[in-house]
Amino acid sequence: MPVVRGKKPPGTAGTKVPKLISTNTENQEEGQQVKRSSSPPGGAPKKRTAFIDITNAHKVLISLPGRKKDTAKKQTKKASSTSAKNRENLKKSSSESSEGTSPETGKSDKEEVLRAEAAPAEELVAAAPPAVREVPAHLRRQEIPKEFDIDSENSDDYFFCPEYAKDIFDYLKRREEKFVLCNYMPIQPNLSPEMRAILIDWLVEVQENFELYHETLYLAVKMTDHYLSKTPIHKEMLQLVGSTAMLIASKFEERSPPCLDDFLYICDDAYRREELISMEGSILQALSFDINIPIPYRFLRRYAKCVNAAMDTLTLARYYCEMSLMEVELLSERGSLLASACLLMALVTKDLGGWSPILQFHSGYQASDLVSVVRKLHAMLSAPPDDKLRAVRNKYSHKVFFEVASLPLVNISLLEKVLSE
Repeated sequence: MPVVRGKKPPGTAGTKVPKLISTNTENQEEGQQVKRSSSPPGGAPKKRTAFIDITNAHKVLISLPGRKKDTAKKQTKKASSTSAKNRENLKKSSSESSEGTSPETGKSDKEEVLRAEAAPAEELVAAAPPAVREVPAHLRRQEIPKEFDIDSENSDDYFFCPEYAKDIFDYLKRREEKFVLCNYMPIQPNLSPEMRAILIDWLVEVQENFELYHETLYLAVKMTDHYLSKTPIHKEMLQLVGSTAMLIASKFEERSPPCLDDFLYICDDAYRREELISMEGSILQALSFDINIPIPYRFLRRYAKCVNAAMDTLTLARYYCEMSLMEVELLSERGSLLASACLLMALVTKDLGGWSPILQFHSGYQASDLVSVVRKLHAMLSAPPDDKLRAVRNKYSHKVFFEVASLPLVNISLLEKVLSE
């Protein structure tokens, strides 16, 4: 039997309809028939739009659907009263003496003033010359020479941000000054450089097992170092710090980050869920919730694009850069400088030239600026491999990464020659 609107349907005996559901149904039916009162009961303050205060919209005439006719009438009355006043003023001015009449036009000064006052405001604005505002020097965009333009080829792809790509990386390069690190081992009596290297070697395996982005790995290492530079910990908590940093980095970088239970699993259930959550808050507070740290991997891809480096050359530079994560002596180096040194070593190894002018333009470094970092990298790579730290070498010995870990290391004398040019 059809239900009559406004009446409750007869219920079956012994059944109860939840009150919440029946109330919602009644509200929906009444909402189509009853109009809500605009004035609140009890003298409470009226509801208002938040943007009225923000945008000074109360000073602007807002046309509402129900007020179009009233507004038009008010404007018509206002215009008629203004024109009547102007006519009265003109009559008064014509009856006055012609002492102020100019010999050239025959019009009095008062008439000119009145006509100027009676002119519409739009005509006065249109007659005024536009104000020329000069852009301040610090806000002007740097002109990129044609031979150094590497972004115009991607002008049709907004994912590359071709208009702002150089500005973005210049900003990241300036932002590096906020995240300069130093060797924090003196404030960590319970840790050693070897223990830190073992942790990072383990994080590389985690990145491979979870198939995470390389940016996630680099950011996790950076957050771990910044936290350890401010908070002394026991060696039993080192793995908890690393895994929690990887969890935070995954949330920041990944499209589908692993869940918290996955990180508890890879730690072999050595820590409880509450400990991991507590460490997450501790790391974020120590970093003041600013985890957008510039990493060398982003600069490396940008600089490789400057010279149109092939994927095998870029992968070789990535191998050098990833190996540097375990070296404590390279903690203080900025990511852009470290990426430049790794790319230079890869270019020399592949016999593709040295530090070209286009690399100098986009990186901001001369070849002389890379000398000390290149020497540290070469000394690290030429040292005998540690059997405990095999994750990076095994990773880049795979065919997917062009087996770049098996390539012979370039001679230091050749590097010195390229750097001195």
